[in-house]
Amino acid sequence: MTKKSFVWLAALIVAAAAYAVPVLAHTWHDTDFANRPLYAYPLPEGRDDIVGTLTTYKIQRGDTLLDVGRWFGLSAKEISDANNHMDWWLPPPGAVVVLPTEHILPQTSRSGIVLNIPEMRLYYYYPSPAYRRRGRKSRLTPAAYGGARVVYTFPVGLGRFDWRTPIGKWTVTAKVKNPAWVLPEDIYEEHLERDGEADHVVPGGDPDNPLGHYKLDLSIPEYGLHGTNVPWGVGMTVSHGCVRLYPEDIDRLFHKVPVGTPGQFVYQPVKFGWRGGSLYVEVHEDLYGKYPGLWNYARGEAKRRGLTGDIDLDKLEKAVAAKSGVPTYIGPGEEPAPGAISLPSTAGAAGESANAAPADGWTRASTP
Repeated sequence: MTKKSFVWLAALIVAAAAYAVPVLAHTWHDTDFANRPLYAYPLPEGRDDIVGTLTTYKIQRGDTLLDVGRWFGLSAKEISDANNHMDWWLPPPGAVVVLPTEHILPQTSRSGIVLNIPEMRLYYYYPSPAYRRRGRKSRLTPAAYGGARVVYTFPVGLGRFDWRTPIGKWTVTAKVKNPAWVLPEDIYEEHLERDGEADHVVPGGDPDNPLGHYKLDLSIPEYGLHGTNVPWGVGMTVSHGCVRLYPEDIDRLFHKVPVGTPGQFVYQPVKFGWRGGSLYVEVHEDLYGKYPGLWNYARGEAKRRGLTGDIDLDKLEKAVAAKSGVPTYIGPGEEPAPGAISLPSTAGAAGESANAAPADGWTRASTP
């Protein structure tokens, strides 16, 4: 083979190889998530209690539901549940998925922080009640409070079945940056048995510290709201009872929540909500097996709230069976026109779209 022929053959091989290599898969970076938009939902008026609007997203090659969920302020579990339990790791490229960016507010007072355990989602009503310090011991006492105007909402990770996140009311007692993790003795023994070694204290700021960089201490002993060094644990029951948020979410919450803010953990796997004259239901898995039958629980809740006459029971039964986590119309007759919007399929484009034109009913909130 002559030198000229060899050069041409080499060029041909390189060109063929370049043609055969597929377009690089879509990749996500921590900077994407750190700079994603934060939205504040205006609180609905009257008896309405649904915020946000369903959106859709087209899966790209290389996407996982964990990345897509984190970019849109959701967990992989929420997207999977809303789309017939789609695979978290290998969603089919080209599929258009529903993003459950619409929520029925839990049936509680719209004040402070509310976390619905089965939903694995936290709601922060802002501004929260104001407190002031009195006395030598800096005792917190309620001050003026004009009522919340908007609500922020974040997905969370919770305690596993044998370390259940408890139901109850509490207050934020302290805010700690780069908290050290002092292992309780039972957790220390568990780690020692599992790994053969364990530390009694993991310093603040350490990459192996599961508390992340921010923590809100609660009046419930040994419980708190904190970040995580494993973001994919959001949407899972993997902690020892504490509440984990995405690093960017706990950063924002930390800087907005004052000490003394009231909060509560509630357990509402079935939520009913109105939008205008239309009744919806949002059904989640009974995470800790609290109720023997979710269908019986749903009917009991409807009766308790005086909604039985407004409900098509066949629609309610299907919604309970699906447990999609998406507000579903259960009134008589045809469902009102859907309000879903489509979003671009790349992180950059999605961010630009969200910044330029917030989804229906959403107001852009400045990030801290």
